[in-house]
Amino acid sequence: MRNKSLQFLERLVNTASPSGREARGQRVWLDYVKPYADDTFSDAYGNTVAVLNKGGSPRLMLAAHADEIAMSVNYIDKQGFIYVRRVGGIDPAITKAQRVVIHASGGPVKGVVGNVAPHLMKFDNDRKLPKMEDLFIDIGVSSRKEAERLLRIGDMITLNDPFELLRNDLAIARAFDNRIGTFAVAETLRQLKEDKGKLNAEILAVSNIMEEVGLLGARQIAYTLKPDVALVVDVTHATDYPTVSQQQHGDIELGRGPAITHGGCNHPEVVARIEKVAGAQKIKLQHEASSNSTGTDTDVIFWTRGGIPSALISLPNRYMHSPVEVVNLKDLEQIPRLMGAFARSLKKGEQFKVKI
Repeated sequence: MRNKSLQFLERLVNTASPSGREARGQRVWLDYVKPYADDTFSDAYGNTVAVLNKGGSPRLMLAAHADEIAMSVNYIDKQGFIYVRRVGGIDPAITKAQRVVIHASGGPVKGVVGNVAPHLMKFDNDRKLPKMEDLFIDIGVSSRKEAERLLRIGDMITLNDPFELLRNDLAIARAFDNRIGTFAVAETLRQLKEDKGKLNAEILAVSNIMEEVGLLGARQIAYTLKPDVALVVDVTHATDYPTVSQQQHGDIELGRGPAITHGGCNHPEVVARIEKVAGAQKIKLQHEASSNSTGTDTDVIFWTRGGIPSALISLPNRYMHSPVEVVNLKDLEQIPRLMGAFARSLKKGEQFKVKI
């Protein structure tokens, strides 16, 4: 991967962007894409857009969500221990004994999620997994009053697990879901900037908010932008490690390229075009089947304003919604190439319709 691109990815992943409080991460994204855009803007809630080849046709939206799962301060007890509320799909079982950062108005507050030593617990066959209300955070104070001088109810909390390179093109971090998507959208814009004179389409690169709590930002910005076609980038579950049922969840591996989804909200003609340009670019694809929904922003973009032809491109991700998500950077590099090839393939005024 290009060194500047890798540095951007690392900074993007390490910048906390909990759902509803994405502004710092959005600023990192916007600073990176601005040199490659004709125009940039954000809306009332922080959805951020970079436009290339303004006035072109069709209008192609490339979208990914900027937010990550998190917690928020819910209660402070007399001893200054902090109890939390879930923000998105965080797992309390793997959150115990983790280092955290509380994002307070006065600056970051470090803490740890408390964990009772096994010596002090009775082991029996009925031992239960922890619930969110069981978790408490120790920030090193001795009273509620002392804690309240540092933070307040509602402050967001993220795990303190930074980006690292592992080996064999693998990288590890919390919240690759879905900073890899906003990274891929930004890199697509950068690569398309070089071909601006050859583009027919107007490119609407979007870093949208609050996916993890209800696909909310995508609804807002898709309604505003009125795209003619949309490509959504997110992560998907890699199933290439022990205890995961491929019969149930499909056969998706790191290192075999990005995955495309078939069925549901994924427009068959848009998917067919993705496959065509992937073949021309010799980009290997993996395939997934959709059930009732994809669980991504594609589910809400496709029905906005009477129907926007949409398709989902996903990066395989091991251990999703954990502090140790693992992705393959070679797989990631193929997604901007794929979306760029799709953008270049669009004819002036082209529309995607199901053949009847």
